[in-house]
Amino acid sequence: MATLKEFAKEFTPSQMKNIADLEVVRTDQEIKEEKRQNKEGEEYVVKFVVVNDEEYRVPSSVIEQLKMFLESRPELKTFQVKKSGQGLNTKYQVIPLD
Repeated sequence: MATLKEFAKEFTPSQMKNIADLEVVRTDQEIKEEKRQNKEGEEYVVKFVVVNDEEYRVPSSVIEQLKMFLESRPELKTFQVKKSGQGLNTKYQVIPLD
């Protein structure tokens, strides 16, 4: 068992990853939606997928772009997401792969 000091040295706060961190995303991947609380105790809703027991947030703009691709290519099975910018200036681009 680790001491508090040892644990604190190794500790990294948990942070949800982003769908853009994945190299390939399957369109048949199950999406989840949960209400969570931020540090101030305010509720927010987050959409995410789970890959290898890790949660990856799915921004609404990614879902909107994917919907557009699926309207013209309903057989689309995989895609990639590219991310640029930071904070409120973050932009996402969905890239169909097959």
